Amino acid sequence: MYIFRAISVLLCSIMLLSGCTSMPEIQNMAYATAIGVDFKDGKWIAYTQILNFSNISHSEQVSLGKAVPVWVGKGEGKTMALALTDISRTSQLQVFWGHVKAVVMTEAVLKKGVTDVYSAINRYREVRYNILIYGTKRSLPEIFIQKSILNLSPLETIMFTATQMHSVVSVVLPVTVNRVIADLNEPGEPAMIPSLDLDSKDWSEDEQAKPMFSLSGGYFFKKNRMIGWMSARDLQGIRWAEEGLKRIPLQVTAHGSPAAVIEISSPRMKIRPVTEKGETRYNLVVEAKGIVIELMQDVTINHLKECTADAIRKEITNTYSKALKVQIDPFHLRQSLYQSSPAEFRRLSSIDDFFLKNDSIKNIQVNVNLMNTGKYKGTKN
Repeated sequence: MYIFRAISVLLCSIMLLSGCTSMPEIQNMAYATAIGVDFKDGKWIAYTQILNFSNISHSEQVSLGKAVPVWVGKGEGKTMALALTDISRTSQLQVFWGHVKAVVMTEAVLKKGVTDVYSAINRYREVRYNILIYGTKRSLPEIFIQKSILNLSPLETIMFTATQMHSVVSVVLPVTVNRVIADLNEPGEPAMIPSLDLDSKDWSEDEQAKPMFSLSGGYFFKKNRMIGWMSARDLQGIRWAEEGLKRIPLQVTAHGSPAAVIEISSPRMKIRPVTEKGETRYNLVVEAKGIVIELMQDVTINHLKECTADAIRKEITNTYSKALKVQIDPFHLRQSLYQSSPAEFRRLSSIDDFFLKNDSIKNIQVNVNLMNTGKYKGTKN
């Protein structure tokens, strides 16, 4: 009886092992790390970035600075799903989508509609919901062959790591696909997709210019379609509403010349809609705490706080003014009204779908708390 049971267990094990023979070995699969989507001449065009993970693993066998090869596949179809499927037609290896970390779309796709792309990609069960999403003015092959500093793999760039949120020059933060889809369905349409670009001015290898990724601005939407783009410079005021920004350097001016550089950390903005006599306006309250990292004038602490508040207020006002010209709501004022007073939001939307005006921002209150002034002692008042 014991021998019979042992033979039965052995036979079952053999049968289970034979059932896995149809699965390819892990080294015989093509691992997609990014998906690109374009729309041209009535056809969807899909791109995928393929990396050899044996070349980018962190081991002693990998020499720092050695160029990592990048493969880019392309597929076309009348639908987004067919374009993605077409990539596998000549891939030679089975494409595995479970390592996709980013989706990049051209402006043609953004104008056509984001949800079509999301619906097609979401049908691939391996693809996760929290992958990063970008728009771009560049060609997708140009984006996908981009390397990182020291010739590190594309996985070490901000397209995948979102490291720019820790940079001192961050304005636009990376966002995930599920966050964008949720925002597109929100009344007030607060969705924004960062624009991915290449900057060839700052870095060089010896005397050869080396382009590096940058988040150059943001795309805004209405009813799932792109209505406009704003540069990072024009969007500078929204950084005071981004709690995810850990460090924000701000040059403060006093008496007509630079007075100090203040480093603000994790700012907070509260929006308070106020409706009076059938007119809705907004009070903004910004909480900013920071430290003095450079001082160019001998000014009092209180005056430094006032100048800092003025600089923040000016950035917010400039961004709102530029956004209003293209009917963009970067501060999500309409969404805040919907959350606090849905009936008033529906009433104003029935009159004017955008309904924001030049004087819609009633007041901007900025509370500055300088936690540390470094070696500068200054005066108390």
